[in-house]
Amino acid sequence: MAQLSDRLNRLAPSATLAMSQKSSEMKAQGIDVINMSVGEPDFMTPDFVKEAGKQAIDDNYSKYSPVPGYPALRKAIAEKLKRENGLDYAASEIIVGTGGKQGVCNTILALVNPGDEVIIPAPYWVSYPQMVKLAGGVPVIVPAGIGQDFKITAAQLEAAVTPKTKLVILCSPSNPTGSVYSEEELGELAEVALAHDGLFVLSDEIYEHINYIGGHSSIAACPGMKERTVVCNGVSKAYAMTGWRLGWVAAPEWIVKGLGKLQGQYTSGTSSVSQMAALAAYEGDQSCVAAFRETFRRRRDLIVSLAKDIPGLEVNVPQGAFYLFPDCSAFFGRSDGKRVIRNSTDLALYLLEEGHVATVGGDAFGAPGCFRMSYATDDASIKEALRRIKDVLSRLE
Repeated sequence: MAQLSDRLNRLAPSATLAMSQKSSEMKAQGIDVINMSVGEPDFMTPDFVKEAGKQAIDDNYSKYSPVPGYPALRKAIAEKLKRENGLDYAASEIIVGTGGKQGVCNTILALVNPGDEVIIPAPYWVSYPQMVKLAGGVPVIVPAGIGQDFKITAAQLEAAVTPKTKLVILCSPSNPTGSVYSEEELGELAEVALAHDGLFVLSDEIYEHINYIGGHSSIAACPGMKERTVVCNGVSKAYAMTGWRLGWVAAPEWIVKGLGKLQGQYTSGTSSVSQMAALAAYEGDQSCVAAFRETFRRRRDLIVSLAKDIPGLEVNVPQGAFYLFPDCSAFFGRSDGKRVIRNSTDLALYLLEEGHVATVGGDAFGAPGCFRMSYATDDASIKEALRRIKDVLSRLE
């Protein structure tokens, strides 16, 4: 009988994509589903970025691009890092890839050997542990609950490090929680990393610009950490360019060369048209980024106020990204007379099937007491979704 490789059989399917698919199937049946499961801005790509993509087609950017990306784009990314983050990178320390996801996965494949341990704070983005398993590594999960705003402490990190630890994955602002590590908190984590030779940090900063605390801090900017940090970022969230599939990595040159070697064997260079659009995004007027952020901030305030009005939900105030991650464990063991809610996955299915609101259970994020809602949608949909959620949760006794 045909059988997939052990490598693939170790992996779990993406829960976020699975829930989005299930909601799409229900919509196709004529059911009015509000989809709050997708991590995608609902804005359109800014016009000046789209025009740059069209111009690139007219200018015949239709050939293979260099594996690490066009020099002009790599230079623009380096300038962005200097201008916005105070980080000095040469273009040779930057590689462009097919989405931020590829940058994260390539980094793990490039640095992690079979048996190496990778520390992953929980809640985590669903793909991190799966990528570590793909590389033959061992995910080491460090939990951080809502009481500590879903952020691990330096003491927790130190306690998790062993002689086998190779990598720590940080995501700030966070998917799924919206939590943001402060400069002081990152400095404390950096001290732990620097105390252990051969320990690197993968800093996923894809939500950098959707930040409500006045400025983004990167652990790479902490003294001594630039040589220990791999920064993964891209244009998908800040510029509403998810479908353009363009991300990048900034890291020590020896790591970037390794990423280029890996990328050259299975995807080669990123879409030439997307690269020219991304170049325009970084070099153009940044007012669109500020406008997107302010809209998300207003939606954050709306959904937090509505969620806090639902008895049984414990809600904190996310400082970035566009997710709310309430604790729903008070509903475990309750029933509507037809089904019993045993965990957050049960709750998410209940909200979808009874309330027609698609969310994602926290089990997939390493936080089984919570569930994720994306507020990357319009105000009316947020209000109606939270009304439905409040209604169906009130039926559980």
